[in-house]
Amino acid sequence: MEPMKWEKLISAKRFGMEDYQEEHSHERTLFQRDYDRLIFSAPFRRLQNKTQVFPLPGSVFVHNRLTHSLEVSSVGRSLGTQVSQKLLEKYPLALHPKLTEIGSIVSTACLAHDLGNPPFGHSGESAVSAYFQEGNGAKYASLVTPEEWHDLIHFEGNANAFRLLTHQFKGRRKGGFAMTYSTLGSIVKYPYSSLICNENGKFGFFQTEQESFRTIAEEMGIISLSEHPAHYVRHPLVYLVEAADDICYQVMDIEDAHKLKLLTTQETLDLFCHFFTGARLESINRVLQMVDDENERVAYLRSCVIGKLVDECARVFVEHEKALLTGTFEKSLIKQMSDEATKAYEACEEVAFAKIYHSKDVIDIELAGYKIITTILDNTLQAIFNPEKAYSKVIFRRIPQQYETDAPTAYGKILCSLDYLSGMTDVYALDMFRKINGMSLPAL
Repeated sequence: MEPMKWEKLISAKRFGMEDYQEEHSHERTLFQRDYDRLIFSAPFRRLQNKTQVFPLPGSVFVHNRLTHSLEVSSVGRSLGTQVSQKLLEKYPLALHPKLTEIGSIVSTACLAHDLGNPPFGHSGESAVSAYFQEGNGAKYASLVTPEEWHDLIHFEGNANAFRLLTHQFKGRRKGGFAMTYSTLGSIVKYPYSSLICNENGKFGFFQTEQESFRTIAEEMGIISLSEHPAHYVRHPLVYLVEAADDICYQVMDIEDAHKLKLLTTQETLDLFCHFFTGARLESINRVLQMVDDENERVAYLRSCVIGKLVDECARVFVEHEKALLTGTFEKSLIKQMSDEATKAYEACEEVAFAKIYHSKDVIDIELAGYKIITTILDNTLQAIFNPEKAYSKVIFRRIPQQYETDAPTAYGKILCSLDYLSGMTDVYALDMFRKINGMSLPAL
């Protein structure tokens, strides 16, 4: 199998603007402009009011989707920069000048990786899928094709992020955000349709965006698995985006659990210290002895762990570059680390599963999220499919005009409702739920 080539994989061509020549009025590269375009966008700002794992801040500040995405982007830039430096030790800069852009591409893709998630964290995705699989949404199955139904019963935030960035909503320019091909390719963690999704129900694009992804993949020379017309291997940089996300959510969830007193300081320090041995562990312990504040001790050790994992994942990427370029690399970078790092990471996973993701507050968010999301979908879909009714006209006044409520197909109408839902923050969704149920009125 012919390997993919870096000179094609790093493409500055903008989706939807292939025939348009941009004027450069400053020194930013097109990849850096992707980053800035996302930072200043409304969908990105809304992440500040979306749940990551724990309920949104009370007296103790924990991560929301915005802070998580910024941290993932920071780690992604470190990973990408380190990888590009190592690759340039193998390849001459004159022949591969685009390798210097890897850090910018990965950091931007990291910013965008959660843009398509609905309110209430990952439980929001599950609530949407359950609505169509076993809830009131099941009645729409006969109105769509089997392929479209697969998209709905396996609703996936990753696919929705790709839709948000590439779909031409009403009043928006062609090509959505008009991101570079490389940024878009680096976001798609599961480069296949819902018909061939894995055991976790993950996939990378809805039926509406399948041709968009095909265009991007073919331009960059991403390998197609011929037995499936909509099945590709990953863009190699996806592995760095995935690793940055894996590093941040696992390590930062442990730190948040400590702040919320789900884990003791000693439990947290022990988990993080297991990543180190020998002289490095002795050096860390000397620093810890000079710090009295418990949160600062945990924060220092957390930073050491992140640095260790960045080094490990960058090493694995470069060592397996050939397999990454031929699409034969298996598992994630995290799963290919040294035995020491892998065992410590798995210990964090076990503790997180037992003490964090099943904690009372997290479960309460899931319970509330299911009810809120179900109610909003019930009412918006009822309105979209019955626009002549009086109540439908009231609902339409709350749905922004950019969403295609008059889509010509049933699938398009359902996606319109999901687009509207996915753009909501947790607080907006809760407010909408209360108003629908007559539990909230504007202040008189």
